[in-house]
Amino acid sequence: MKQILQQLNDGKTVVEEVPVPAVRRGMVLVRTAASLVSAGTERMVVDFASKNLIAKAASRPDLVKQVINKAMREGLIPSLEAAFNKLDQPMPLGYSSAGTVVKVGEDVLDFKVGDRVACAGGGYAIHAEYALVPGNLAARLPENLDFESAAFTTLGAIALHGFRLASPQLGESVCVIGLGLLGLLAAQVARAAGCGVFGIDLSEERVRLAQDMGFSAAHRQNCVDLIGGITNGRGFDQVLICADTSSNDPVELAGEITRDRGTVVAIGAVGMQIPRKRYYEKELDFKISRSYGPGRYDPQYEEEGVDYPPGYVRWTEGRNLQAFIDLLATGKIDLHPLISHRIPIEVAPKAYDLISGNLHEPFLGVLLTYPSKEEKNSQQKVLVTPAASNTSADIKLGVLGAGNYAQAIFLPLIQKAAGVHLVGIATASGMSAQQAARKFGFGFATTSETDILENPDINTVVLLTRHQHHARQVLAALRHKKAVYCEKPLALNIGELAEIEAELAKAGAPLLSVGFNRRFAPMSIALADFIRQRAEPLYIQYRVNAGFLPLNHWLHDPNQGGGRIIGEGCHFIDLLTFLVGTVPVSVSATALADNDRYNQDNVQLTLRYADGSVGTVIYLANGNRNFPKERIEVFSNGRIGVLEDFRSLALVTENSHKTSHSRLRQDKGHAAAWASFLAAVRKGGMPPIPYDELMNTSRVSFAALEALRSGAEIKI
Repeated sequence: MKQILQQLNDGKTVVEEVPVPAVRRGMVLVRTAASLVSAGTERMVVDFASKNLIAKAASRPDLVKQVINKAMREGLIPSLEAAFNKLDQPMPLGYSSAGTVVKVGEDVLDFKVGDRVACAGGGYAIHAEYALVPGNLAARLPENLDFESAAFTTLGAIALHGFRLASPQLGESVCVIGLGLLGLLAAQVARAAGCGVFGIDLSEERVRLAQDMGFSAAHRQNCVDLIGGITNGRGFDQVLICADTSSNDPVELAGEITRDRGTVVAIGAVGMQIPRKRYYEKELDFKISRSYGPGRYDPQYEEEGVDYPPGYVRWTEGRNLQAFIDLLATGKIDLHPLISHRIPIEVAPKAYDLISGNLHEPFLGVLLTYPSKEEKNSQQKVLVTPAASNTSADIKLGVLGAGNYAQAIFLPLIQKAAGVHLVGIATASGMSAQQAARKFGFGFATTSETDILENPDINTVVLLTRHQHHARQVLAALRHKKAVYCEKPLALNIGELAEIEAELAKAGAPLLSVGFNRRFAPMSIALADFIRQRAEPLYIQYRVNAGFLPLNHWLHDPNQGGGRIIGEGCHFIDLLTFLVGTVPVSVSATALADNDRYNQDNVQLTLRYADGSVGTVIYLANGNRNFPKERIEVFSNGRIGVLEDFRSLALVTENSHKTSHSRLRQDKGHAAAWASFLAAVRKGGMPPIPYDELMNTSRVSFAALEALRSGAEIKI
């Protein structure tokens, strides 16, 4: 299918052939009929992408600070690599569209194939021939409503939500500052609600358009003189700021023309230096409208389909979408006068030349149009580099997943590996699959995991997907006789782990390894060698400054991420096993009080070993990411080893103190872990990490959660 992508590195807006998304649980696949180009949000993305590197840095000092802090923690080279990798990933454009449902995912009850719908959401209602949209971000269309009008629904819901925040009453007066697309929509919403409407803009042309649509309107220059007469000297009851400007003038003007104890709502992106004296003297109520209603930025609502009860939240973003559609269907709002351009998807970059000012012609509502029938090339699998090199290689590789970690760390390792034929890569997003395939040299990109897991031309699979998919995908790959390298964790519960163990116990089972890379790090190996010859138990303290994660992050979800102990703590449990040289036999756990903030992320695990060794993992979310993340201290037999964030290692005995440093980059063992796996696959020998240790690490993670719940020491 065709999709519009914004290249962040070179600023080009391009139309690419990408795989059609695979329908997922709680989502609907929609064939797009029309989509609206945002002259505000999308122009900002395009403008940022077109800047040179220095200008990009100057416009986003917050991101520069992140890179600097990362460089201080992890080294200059990996930090720059991560930054450039981020710039090398294209962005999907679009957030408002309309079309027809062609597939329905599990648990979707409100839609069926053939339904006509409006779609919303950045990353969902994209400019593409097909869009995968969560159920709560789609709204059914009546038969009398055309797709072109429906494509405005997201922007209409933004206007509607801003209007609701003003809490107008029938007959009150509303002023709209900024008569662009958003402002004219807000004006129509206010009129439909029975309010008197007045508009203000810097453009004479847009003032005339508003007047042609039946609104009173004036140019900014002389508006104040008119307003006194229009409002009988009171000022407006509500002012809706819909302008798109960095200037503070709209906020200052709103304070001047709003009545005593009136309401000002900022809907557009404007300067926000509020003149206190004016707002104080009038006791104005100033509100900022957050997109298109409650539910926005809530993953449970937008991604998982958990709705708010209408008795408590009457107007969610989904219900605002439907309310705007109802206004369109009844003729209370007419959008056709606002459509200035209709541009086919094939030549979509022209739309961005318009909104960025490269084409000097007036515009307002810019719509992209799409083929009315399914194109032959609209498939889940797209050939990217059919003549991919090394087709005679012994390892024929397929990959599932191409997220940030994959593209920054693992896929570059895969690309560099000798003797590996990169057959194909699959992701849920066609865009990311296509981009990764092109960048790293895979033969095809797909959104269907079966194209990888059941492909007879693939004998080795790497799993870089979200945690909830790991166990199922590992089992599928093993059953199709493919060696598997799986990122952690291996499983989210004991049942999944038992199935994997049973599969590995079968005769002729392929090789499995898990991405516990830290045990392969050069400094970890040096530390293990330093303490290997001992006559006493070890004491190891492993402090992890993990950093805060919001409670709504997917990693906290037990069904998606498993929580931070299972999802990340397994790394540290495995490294302790490697250093001690045997698996733990029990675990106990204690956590700080959560205060409704941390989800038991501040926790101490105590692991005991058969030889008397004790290891503690102190995992903390209440620290600061600007400080180094990991510190390991080992004590035994008059020896002390201190590993600091895989950048320095101190080895101390009674007679010596040796220190080594890696100043430019961390080495957490990713490359060595991957090389060890490839060597094991080729030789057909023992797995890089013994299976008893792999399985024990998962069991200890599960037991740690039980220890937290029960307060008891849990035997493994």
